[in-house]
Amino acid sequence: MSLRLATFNIENLMSRFDFSGFRNQLKQDRVLRLFDVRSEAEYQRLEEARTIAHTDDTRQMSALAIADCDADILCLQEADNMAALQAFEYGYLFRMAGNGYRQKYLVEGNDSRGIDVAVLMREETRDGQKIECLEVKSHAALTYEDLDLFNDELALTNRPRDRIFKRDCLEVDVRIGGRPLTLYVVHLKSMGPAREGLDGRQATMAVRIAEVKAVRHIIERRFGRGHTADKVFAICGDMNDYQEKVKVLGDRRNGYEFLPHEETTSALDVLSHDGFVENPNLRRPVLDRWTLFHSRGPEDRHLCQLDYIWLSPELARRNAARLPEIIRAGQPYRTIFPAGQEVERHPRTGWDRPKASDHCPVVMTLDI
Repeated sequence: MSLRLATFNIENLMSRFDFSGFRNQLKQDRVLRLFDVRSEAEYQRLEEARTIAHTDDTRQMSALAIADCDADILCLQEADNMAALQAFEYGYLFRMAGNGYRQKYLVEGNDSRGIDVAVLMREETRDGQKIECLEVKSHAALTYEDLDLFNDELALTNRPRDRIFKRDCLEVDVRIGGRPLTLYVVHLKSMGPAREGLDGRQATMAVRIAEVKAVRHIIERRFGRGHTADKVFAICGDMNDYQEKVKVLGDRRNGYEFLPHEETTSALDVLSHDGFVENPNLRRPVLDRWTLFHSRGPEDRHLCQLDYIWLSPELARRNAARLPEIIRAGQPYRTIFPAGQEVERHPRTGWDRPKASDHCPVVMTLDI
């Protein structure tokens, strides 16, 4: 009995306009900066037109990326609300790919922009096994104080009663053909701007470490500490951190060089250091594990894995010979692929946009 499980940061699946760029240039789209916009009303009309035109191409590509996954269960990050999710599922996934998701679950979380995690499920797997959703539980209300996680590093930007998850951790119990599976769907704290001599990743590391500790606590509380190895669960989502990256050197004229680099510290060490869960992407070659291309100019470019399906030891054991797939056809042309990894992009993909997302979906066929 097999299940196709996928995770994808669809990026800003919004059902509303953001006009804050008129007063805050940091939030203003770059194309509008080219024009002399003289009033807020004019800015709003232009932003509405720009957003609508850009969104249609983007969501067509997002739908194509999801269709390439062909997943029975899809874990999404950055969905605005259920209305936006339903409109996308019907207008793009179902209309374009001909096979949508009848079961959809989303709980409003803690993100200040209103972007949430969600789970979409088909009614049956590809081989005809019934998919039943038994329970969806949000852990958005957990605080640092609740789990005794507050420390001096967190005190720089947080308070003890602040909520741990900057979005949420959804705990989803399903039954596939009568067999149980538990999913933990997350979207951890983004890497923010540099602060006090630290780069954006290090400046936000303490928050992500607390989030990952909370995820582990939730799982150990559910199954019993020291008794999780033989349970069937997976952690899915955008972790906004990595344990290794591939530095990209060179240029288009002279060619590129790809240098693997292991990080000394990562929030993800909380999950992996004692084999609590396994990252099956490590079964792929070191240059072929990435799900995102990061670039802040020629001096700061790398490929890294931000998107994960972590498997419990038992689930990893049952699927020891299987490799996860990484869907990269929705990547913009500015993404620098190592030799031999190039793919045919979706129609109308641009240099930087439109694109399916900066993130690549990760999908795995699992024997449960």
